[in-house]
Amino acid sequence: MINIDYQLRPEDLKKKLELFWELSAEKIKQIDKNYDASKGSPVFTVDGKYTTRGWTEWTQGFQFGSAILQFDASGDNYFQETGKKATLEKMAPHISHTGVHDHGFNNLSTYGNLLRLMNEGKIPFNEWEKHFYELAIKISGAVQAGRWTKIKDGGFIYSFNGPHSLFVDTIRSCRILVVSHMLGHVLQAENDEKISLLERAVKHISATAKYSLFYGEGRDSYDVWGRTAHESIFNVNDGNFRCPNSQQGYTGFSTWTRGLAWAMLGFAEELEAFQQFSEKDLESFCGKEEMDRMMLKAARATCDFYIENTPVDGIPYWDTGAPNLHKLGDYLNRPADPYNAWEPVDSSAAAIGVQGLLRLGKFLKEKNEPEAGEKYWQAGLTVMNSLLDYPYLSTNPQHQGLILNSIYHQPNGWDHVPAKQKIACGESSMWGDYHAREAALYLQRIINKEEYLTFFGKLIRKH
Repeated sequence: MINIDYQLRPEDLKKKLELFWELSAEKIKQIDKNYDASKGSPVFTVDGKYTTRGWTEWTQGFQFGSAILQFDASGDNYFQETGKKATLEKMAPHISHTGVHDHGFNNLSTYGNLLRLMNEGKIPFNEWEKHFYELAIKISGAVQAGRWTKIKDGGFIYSFNGPHSLFVDTIRSCRILVVSHMLGHVLQAENDEKISLLERAVKHISATAKYSLFYGEGRDSYDVWGRTAHESIFNVNDGNFRCPNSQQGYTGFSTWTRGLAWAMLGFAEELEAFQQFSEKDLESFCGKEEMDRMMLKAARATCDFYIENTPVDGIPYWDTGAPNLHKLGDYLNRPADPYNAWEPVDSSAAAIGVQGLLRLGKFLKEKNEPEAGEKYWQAGLTVMNSLLDYPYLSTNPQHQGLILNSIYHQPNGWDHVPAKQKIACGESSMWGDYHAREAALYLQRIINKEEYLTFFGKLIRKH
């Protein structure tokens, strides 16, 4: 389990963060200069060079969003200009993309960050430009909400596998529905039916909490507090849940750690967002008290599972049930070894999950649970301290990745195995790099006493 450093403070990471942003700037510029965009969006590195891997176009927003975060952190206008230009020229298809569950990834990372920066006064205000960003977010939220499967006790945004498939990842795409609703938008359907985007977000979050997460309540033989399933399968004829499954993890009865990390972050940040809503806003769905209770339980459970089932340095292996983990011996009581001979680690899971730990910790401390809050907050700082150091921070100027030892799809064998190594290691992913930047910006703003970073922030107006 993670050896939580209770003495670590955000300010202790300041020098590491400075180096992180220096390296980040170099990596972004190198990709801008050398990546062949005609091949598709950059997904992960092979021998240190970003390459593509066709499945769905879910990483382009992370590429351009990284430049926007870099501007936020550094004030260097090169990154504002390149991020804005790329968003304008290349992101429109992602707004109207009906075939994916990834709108909260692509479009809040680009249009959302740009709108936030304008409303914060970090980029010049322009009324029409602001409306452009708002319109993109409104439409994206409605398009995402249209990808809908009804079940007996609600519904969910279905994955690219089809209407039977609920992915745990998609908890983070609920952000786009929430912000679109906050901007006053609805999904208008047949016969001009106005469908609440908040209601659909509530139903999806609730379905994820009920079917993608486990709470040690005897649901099946593998029901452990905080475990997650990557995919939940439903019978679309009668709306019944059938079984857990996994696309990128080992099995539906083990825990793919990146899916776990999406749940950690998704529930923690939605918990923050739903504090913006009143009882009246939620009374026709499930009620504010019940919604908060459900999301807090989910956030705590997943963060607890991560802490208990991750090596001492806070960097997890790719799946907690990976078949060769036993060959590593007492692997949970020593730092993760990305260069071992048996199972890969996944630093991208740490880059995502670290924000879940930090946000949950802060939330609980502000809700008069200082001891519990301190545990999660300090666990988050411990994970971040590891990510910002060897063997995860990429200091090689020839390597285009920022955070090393990320894994994409172990079961499909998509990840690069370097010469003289037996497993995939030493490479980066666009989502891992982006989320490391997001977590770094989150902490930098706290250190500098700037406005607290959320996905909704100053994006919203009261409705």
